[in-house]
Amino acid sequence: MSRIHDIPENDRPRERLLRLGPQALSDAELLALFINTGTKGENALEIGRRLLSDHKSLRALSRLEPAVLSRIKALGPAKTAKLAAAFELGRRAQQITDAEVILGRPQDIYAYVGAEMQALGHESVRIILLSTKLAVIRSEEAFRGSLNECVSHPRDLLRKVLIHNAYAFILVHNHPSGDPAPSDADRRITRRLRDASEATGVQLQDHVIIGAPSTSHAQPYFSFREHGML
Repeated sequence: MSRIHDIPENDRPRERLLRLGPQALSDAELLALFINTGTKGENALEIGRRLLSDHKSLRALSRLEPAVLSRIKALGPAKTAKLAAAFELGRRAQQITDAEVILGRPQDIYAYVGAEMQALGHESVRIILLSTKLAVIRSEEAFRGSLNECVSHPRDLLRKVLIHNAYAFILVHNHPSGDPAPSDADRRITRRLRDASEATGVQLQDHVIIGAPSTSHAQPYFSFREHGML
């Protein structure tokens, strides 16, 4: 079978979705809807199953860059574009617009950037600038790479805060491994940033490390403020 239409009608992903709702479909079936057509000896559903098997999870697959996706067997430019667009739409649907977003609690910070940063396959350091009401003024990637490299000079981050006349800021970085527990370097850098920000009259509201949901830790993030470290 090389096409979705070769599957018995009641078992086709599209018909099952319309009849039962998208939540009833497996990850492979949802992927098959975007893949649509197969290759000789492998239909779209089988390709979806292979992708999940090869990459271990839908989350891992969603983190692949389009250039990497396009090199996978049975995925050409068109299928790659559809899958990459689907993953990006899912990420954007989870985002909150900046207008009147208040980030006073760690769970608010996680809701604001968690899904986006979990989808990254590389380490990223983000700075979120806040008003006196802890509303978002600006959010941007400050550095791509390890936190240790990024904050070797705290003044570079603080310059962004001062330029935009922010009252406070939040530092966020991700652990692609999924474990949000802070390293010794994370702790040292947080102390340095706290001391430097106090000296310039701005507030380090929090430093949040984004991990991934897991039974091995209670939350998919770690907040330095929540743990009394700020």
